[in-house]
Amino acid sequence: MLSQSLQQRLLQKLSPQQIQFIKLLQVPTVALDARIKEELEENPALEDISLADMNEPEEEYPDKDPEDYNTEDNNEPYDEFNVDDYLQYENVNDYSSKYDSNNDDEDDKKEFPLAVANTFFENLQTQLNLLILDDKQYLIAQQLIGSLDDDGYLRRPITSIIDDLAFSQNITTNENEVEEILLNIQNFEPAGIGARNLQECLLIQLKKKLKTKAIALACIIVKDYLDEFTKKHYDKLEKLLNISATQLRDAINEILKLNPKPGNSGASNIKQLQVIPDFHIANNNGVLLLTLNAKNAPELRVSKSYQEMFQHYDKASIKDKKLKEAVQFVKQKLDTAKWFIDAIKQRQQTLLKTMNAIMHYQYDYFLNEGNEKYLRPMILKDIADTIDMDISTVSRVANSKYVQTDFGTFLLKSFFSEAIQMDDGEEVSNKEVKKILEECIGNENKHNPLADEKLTEILKEKGYSIARRTVAKYREQMGIPVARLRKEL
Repeated sequence: MLSQSLQQRLLQKLSPQQIQFIKLLQVPTVALDARIKEELEENPALEDISLADMNEPEEEYPDKDPEDYNTEDNNEPYDEFNVDDYLQYENVNDYSSKYDSNNDDEDDKKEFPLAVANTFFENLQTQLNLLILDDKQYLIAQQLIGSLDDDGYLRRPITSIIDDLAFSQNITTNENEVEEILLNIQNFEPAGIGARNLQECLLIQLKKKLKTKAIALACIIVKDYLDEFTKKHYDKLEKLLNISATQLRDAINEILKLNPKPGNSGASNIKQLQVIPDFHIANNNGVLLLTLNAKNAPELRVSKSYQEMFQHYDKASIKDKKLKEAVQFVKQKLDTAKWFIDAIKQRQQTLLKTMNAIMHYQYDYFLNEGNEKYLRPMILKDIADTIDMDISTVSRVANSKYVQTDFGTFLLKSFFSEAIQMDDGEEVSNKEVKKILEECIGNENKHNPLADEKLTEILKEKGYSIARRTVAKYREQMGIPVARLRKEL
């Protein structure tokens, strides 16, 4: 027997407007323009003021009297809409005049030259065309070049390439024939192309160098003692090869000149990242001035054509089903445009509020041109409590936004750090500790580098009581290897 029951539950769900705001908030300035253009293309009720004034249409809505709409089926109930709700969103540029004093329009006019060069695979194809090969060999060589990865290595087994040739090119071949053509490709520039592992890559490059005692010794080390070399067991290498420290140093210097990733040596493969700051902080005689990048304050408004069209339809005395559908379509587009403008405004306010709190929290740091001794320990919760917002909101701002200062451009996330308590009870940022570690390692004797235990003792002498494992963690975060791997001959 079925039984009915009544339950009351409290659920928290994000509205479409909140989801839209969250997505816009985490978009950096460099991508905001593309997001706005996407919205302009999808929603005709949203306009860019700078473009709308140049493209004002002659007729803004159909030249037809609303009373002329014939409706034999006009008995359906008609939903009334409040037109005033859609006439107040003229533009979103309320904040631009206040915060765009840095004149970002001039930056937009700057042209960035782009280098035009052949790609890595085009260069290999050009060299391939210089070889004297028959049709079958040429197709095999093309298959091999196409199988190289971005580092220039042939990671796929020869047997797999033979299978590919059989299925895709209808070419029957064997391992000896493919490897013979691979040897030709390994003679291409840059040296090391077509190697199947690091050892083969280094040997190819060494064999192309002029034969010297150091080169010959380097070939032996790479061929037979690569594991000892990578682990920097120099004493062991000297004993195994019966050589002096000077001979070993000369051979190792030759190995260090080699390129372990020859495929990345082309200039066309270098990826350039353009960082557009979201904020600007200027020091005006000891007073910090915060401005928002003008690109964060686009000139948007609800389309006048759609507003007038909505008024035109709303005044119609006879409203049939088709007219109702038209009004609902216009209303939906107007709602979407209004929500987007609201989200843009809220984004501006949140960005400024968050950055202003960060600036005042780290006021001495910005005044002293980025001296890390003045960087206060600061976590997301500190800023969230200051601006009375959720930690996730602060995180979205900090992880994707940049600020330009007189001493450089920085990701907001870089101003956050954990606290380290000194012997006198004072709390300092862990970035100050990392800076001291970096200086100690930079000034160490490379023939006898400092171990983590020694670094811990040095920090304790300076008043920083931290454990050895914490020193190891900070060293790894800075990308610095252990003492044994920092050793030099």
